[in-house]
Amino acid sequence: MSLTFSGQVALVTGGAAGIGRATALAFANEGLKVVVSDVDVAGGEDTVELIRAAGGEATFVRCDVTRDADVQVLMQRTVAAYGRLDYAFNNAGIEIEKGKLAEGSESEFDAIMGVNVKGVWLCMKHQIPLLLAQGGGAIVNTASVAGLGAAPKMSIYSASKHAVIGLTKSAAVEYAKKKIRVNAVCPAVIDTDMFRRAHEADPKKAEFAAAMHPVGRIGRVEEIATAVLYLCCDNAAFTTGHALAVDGGATAI
Repeated sequence: MSLTFSGQVALVTGGAAGIGRATALAFANEGLKVVVSDVDVAGGEDTVELIRAAGGEATFVRCDVTRDADVQVLMQRTVAAYGRLDYAFNNAGIEIEKGKLAEGSESEFDAIMGVNVKGVWLCMKHQIPLLLAQGGGAIVNTASVAGLGAAPKMSIYSASKHAVIGLTKSAAVEYAKKKIRVNAVCPAVIDTDMFRRAHEADPKKAEFAAAMHPVGRIGRVEEIATAVLYLCCDNAAFTTGHALAVDGGATAI
């Protein structure tokens, strides 16, 4: 099945590397114009250069998704560059916990909730009026399998991803009749720079990560990008309010 997109412009937050970069490249490969956003300027500009080198069209906008003013500027610059917004992938997120719930700090809680929850809320808050004005569109938020169940030693992160799914489902119902679809993608362990750093620090983590997936390996960023594009495309017109696990069977156990 080939994917069909009636829209023209996609926005990706957290687009400097990993899942965000792979998804920005995938959107561009489908012929869409892409706005790449991140706090990592060098990484975000590299993503744009990769898109342009492949013949695509993209622009970079630095944005701290925890700051309302930054998010508003991101939306303004998206419209200024391409005249509209059709698809948004709210992917910016952090994961910094190292211990059990009672060992966490207030600063960790505030940082994780700020990026993972407030960031998604602010982005949707300012994306939805743009989509309403043009008669519809699609939003995908990055949650996690940690948002579908328990995540020992990642309790704050897990709570933040449960919250992302709650925001996703609520917005999906609120705007369903306005032709705005809102879904979430829930990856398990994916081969990203973050995972590689953890693997280098503790090689046993890689063995554990592979074993937790019935398919016997961790996921690839391109596999998450494919799921995001499906949730955005016209072929998924009857799918909204869904949290799609892309997890190698991990949540089936």
